[in-house]
Amino acid sequence: MNKSQQRKAGVLLHISSLPDGTLGEQALQFVDFLYESSVSVWQTLPLNMPHGDGSPYQCLSAHAGNPAFINLKKLGEHLEKVGIISAAESQLYDEKFVDLNLALANADSEVSPNLKVISHAEYRQKTFEKAFAALSQHIDSSEYVAYQKFCKKHKSWLKDFALFLVLHKRFGQGSWSNWPEVYKKRDTKTLSLAKKQHAAEISLIQFIQFVFFEQWSALKQYANSKNIAMFGDIPIFVAYDSADVWADPSLFKLDKRCNMTVIAGVPPDYFSTTGQRWGNPHYNWSAMKNHGYKWWISRMETQNRMFDMVRIDHFRGLQAAWEIPINEATAMNGTWCEAPGYELLSTIKNHFTEMCLVAEDLGIITDEVNALRHHFHLPGMKILQFAFGSGDDNLYLPHNIEPNSVVYTGTHDNDTTLGWYLSLDEHAKHHLHAVLNNHEPAMPATLIDLAMSTNGDLVVIPMQDILGLDTHSRMNTPGTVGGNWLWKFDWQQLTPELKQAFTDVVSRHGRANNIQSSNIHSSGIH
Repeated sequence: MNKSQQRKAGVLLHISSLPDGTLGEQALQFVDFLYESSVSVWQTLPLNMPHGDGSPYQCLSAHAGNPAFINLKKLGEHLEKVGIISAAESQLYDEKFVDLNLALANADSEVSPNLKVISHAEYRQKTFEKAFAALSQHIDSSEYVAYQKFCKKHKSWLKDFALFLVLHKRFGQGSWSNWPEVYKKRDTKTLSLAKKQHAAEISLIQFIQFVFFEQWSALKQYANSKNIAMFGDIPIFVAYDSADVWADPSLFKLDKRCNMTVIAGVPPDYFSTTGQRWGNPHYNWSAMKNHGYKWWISRMETQNRMFDMVRIDHFRGLQAAWEIPINEATAMNGTWCEAPGYELLSTIKNHFTEMCLVAEDLGIITDEVNALRHHFHLPGMKILQFAFGSGDDNLYLPHNIEPNSVVYTGTHDNDTTLGWYLSLDEHAKHHLHAVLNNHEPAMPATLIDLAMSTNGDLVVIPMQDILGLDTHSRMNTPGTVGGNWLWKFDWQQLTPELKQAFTDVVSRHGRANNIQSSNIHSSGIH
């Protein structure tokens, strides 16, 4: 593959940031936008089921998809198509009904004085129950057979996850570490009885996961048909309150009572002067090695099915991770604990020879971390917002960016480029102007053009920058709680002028999508 064929462009947009936040028609429309803009990569954040704060980096399972992304209308249409429900019943699988319900209830009229208000979440849950009840009346159908095959294929994680979710609800959504001892320590007889008592709920949860993966698969297939690669993201660690840790606590650094003694995070850096306490448990690497890294292989198998490319968040943790004593209030007083990165990545590469991995190598990066990344020829990340205000040896400066890189204006953890530029100190702004040879740059368009002009094989632009949005549209502010992960765009923001400008900059720098490619993995960088 020659250089011009390797050069690609992508867009970073999480599913939750679509106008309706689901895998329905809006997602397909977004694929069409990417294709029409000659873009060949769609990058998302992790698609797993989050806790109450909505963070896709702290989830209830390393495998399970987020049910909030399921499109109810699409579910109804599919069930009608395969003969499970009637056309009239399909019309009720539409979230507009709950919006109408709330509007009527709040209206200053006597249209429906006895109307029972139902929340959005309740409506969705009742719709899932209705759909599964209908499917259960057709156990000889191909759809029910497909559901059973799904459950069997994913039983290594699905059974534990479903039971975990049931118990999580039963015990007031509290962490499994506070459950009664017999549940916390997974007493065999107790769990066997719980599975029988909650069989219907467990089956429903498994059905919801089946629907999620079916809808995701359909979206991925549509994107791939237009030579657009789906680029996923996995947190290096998993949440303590997750089915993964509850199901096999021996694989994590816990004491005899299954409590954490050390937690994951990072020391002071660009984002925080006191570092970040993420709260995730550290891996018991010796136990994982004794199991042949089976847990990791299972996790990567799920990702390999879902995506054409996968970013490993906090890649440096595969060489050494920051361990913070559980009683420390900040992340300042921790220690680096080595990880078996070479052995783990070799195992992953041997199992998934075609998997395209990307290393999130931001933060404190040592020679050892760089050596690990280079050994496996993994592309690293280059963020232009980090490039200005220091010396010419800054690795993020455009002239220092190597081809085997994914270049960004900013990521989901950064401010939007417009917000960043407006708050930039004078020294860094002067440096930026000198590099651009332009003292009145049009932001963010100028930085997008600069990113596209670099040697990086792939350039990914956050949707906020394509739309020219300011700080109010920021996705996440690291180290803060609340107000994150909420941003959505509106199609009206994507004016014909903005769309054409983005299409032009992609093509001008030789990054246009080559629809003739027959192998979607070639859309990745190796």
